[in-house]
Amino acid sequence: MEVGSQKPLSIRVVSDGRIGMENQALGLAEALQRLLPSEITVVRVKWRKLFEKLPSALKAKWMLDPAADAPFPKPGEAWPDVWIATGRATLPLSLMAKRRSGGKTLVVQTQDPRWRTGDYDLVVAPKHDGIEGPNVLSITGSPHRISPARLAEGAAAFSDRLEPLPRPRVAVLVGGKSRTHDLPEVHAAALADRIAAAVTAAGGSLMLTFSRRTPEAAKAAMTARLSHLPGLIWDGEGPNPYFAFLHDADHILVTEDSANMAAEAASTGRPVHILPMVPTKPADKFARLHADLRTRGVARPFDGTLDSWSYEPLAETDRAAREVLNRLAVRNR
Repeated sequence: MEVGSQKPLSIRVVSDGRIGMENQALGLAEALQRLLPSEITVVRVKWRKLFEKLPSALKAKWMLDPAADAPFPKPGEAWPDVWIATGRATLPLSLMAKRRSGGKTLVVQTQDPRWRTGDYDLVVAPKHDGIEGPNVLSITGSPHRISPARLAEGAAAFSDRLEPLPRPRVAVLVGGKSRTHDLPEVHAAALADRIAAAVTAAGGSLMLTFSRRTPEAAKAAMTARLSHLPGLIWDGEGPNPYFAFLHDADHILVTEDSANMAAEAASTGRPVHILPMVPTKPADKFARLHADLRTRGVARPFDGTLDSWSYEPLAETDRAAREVLNRLAVRNR
């Protein structure tokens, strides 16, 4: 395909279906679609339990779970122009796609594959992972689906509930237990008290959402201590107000355990305050990410106040999409 021709760009998005994984690949695909007419196909894969922990080099297509989507085009179907994959489950499939397509497909892997990095056409990796190479594009954070249009669309669905809220409106994005961090009940309660004091002192309102990883005890403790504030605490039922919260926020508070939420918050241009959690093991990559965000004027540790500052919103997903198009253009000369 010639970039700039009338034929839409065909993009295949591949992940294990977990929302955090899929959104990285899909976000990059949607950024390409904003630059060039594109058709996106989403593929979700998983391996049979017997084989899922095998090294990537030993996996074969027949080891895929029968419930997985077919990762490759059917016989007679065209290969996509771009293959964008995220996560360990996709690594062997991405290399198969590069080989089977005969070079027709530009194979892009997001995150650090930690395996045969030089074999992909492009690796879009978080800068804090510290990988380098001629086929590596380092970006602050990870690719995501946040865009001004998507935020505006999300805000419209909640305008009747959020527009009456007093300013400053404070979005609080809470993660939870992970390999490197925890949010025990006592710590969650203390965080909630500090947040409540800051919102009250500013005369503002609260927009709070938890992640799937947030422990139930932490949810209950924070909800009990914050429910008296004007605002909205999403309980996980009904439409998700996440995009609306980002759109309407004057300040965004993000727990330190999530690189994705920090990168998404950084795309808004609003002050990003990093909330401390309880470390369970060294988390150097998060320290590097937060240092990068501080250097770029995006984020600061939450100090119990709601000081304001400004910065140029990060548009790293768009930058990665432009690099994909550049590589396509070079390939098709």
